[in-house]
Amino acid sequence: MTPQQYCEQKAAGSGSSFYYGFLALPAEKRRAIIALYAFCREVDDIADGKGDRDVRRAKLQWWRDEIQRLFTQAETHPVTQALSPVIKQFNLPEEHFLEIIDGMEMDLDNSSYASYKELYLYCHRVAGVVGLMSAEIFGYRDRATLKYAHELGMAFQLTNIIRDVQEDALNGRIYLPLNELAQHGINAADILMQKTSPTLRNVLAAMAAQALSHYDNAFRLLPEADRYLQRAGIIMAEVYQTLLHEIRKDEYRVMQHRISLPPLRKLWIAWRTRWREWWRHYFLHRTVQHGK
Repeated sequence: MTPQQYCEQKAAGSGSSFYYGFLALPAEKRRAIIALYAFCREVDDIADGKGDRDVRRAKLQWWRDEIQRLFTQAETHPVTQALSPVIKQFNLPEEHFLEIIDGMEMDLDNSSYASYKELYLYCHRVAGVVGLMSAEIFGYRDRATLKYAHELGMAFQLTNIIRDVQEDALNGRIYLPLNELAQHGINAADILMQKTSPTLRNVLAAMAAQALSHYDNAFRLLPEADRYLQRAGIIMAEVYQTLLHEIRKDEYRVMQHRISLPPLRKLWIAWRTRWREWWRHYFLHRTVQHGK
């Protein structure tokens, strides 16, 4: 198995909605984003693992060392071997990889977050930074696109947190800010015991409003000239916003069951969004040409 095949298998096997966005990219960029995604999956799997915490911390330290080896052309893992040509071609800095590992390490040090301020640092490291790196791979002309990409990453992570409340509780984790829960008369033990309450819906609705604000900010910041280059991220946003809409329509009953979109629906959203963005780009290009 080649390094790229390893990464492909890692990405496809995760079942992530992100993979549907990757399909819209040309081969070179698709290989690059899949290698980056495979790295994220490797370190995330360690943070989410069931083993001894010190062992998992040692594994994350191994990845820190491997990233240093990657940037000195001495990489040993299939993922970093796939990343080796990517980091130079797409200007992916070493500190971004290390910051992602910092975020994963936060999962070993924290089982909950006191406030949105603390939670946002976590979201920045595990999702906002990934958004910045993804934007480099997709391509851009205007640096404002980097602000869009960071906002989109934050929106994705908040959507994931809402969707995964029950699963995270089963793993002894709470990503809903504790001060927000307390204001609604909910304590951490209730969440960990997967107890539902009418007021939990209010906490989740408030987080959904935060996520939607990040989606809105992202697309307000995205320059029109870079929309087509960033179409993979736009596809992911369409899938994730549809998921958030379904959760809202189900009245945030995430403690009872995990809401997800069927693969066929995600494929349809990806196809529809891809062609919508292509036509938008086409007509914009024609308008510019005729305006000359």
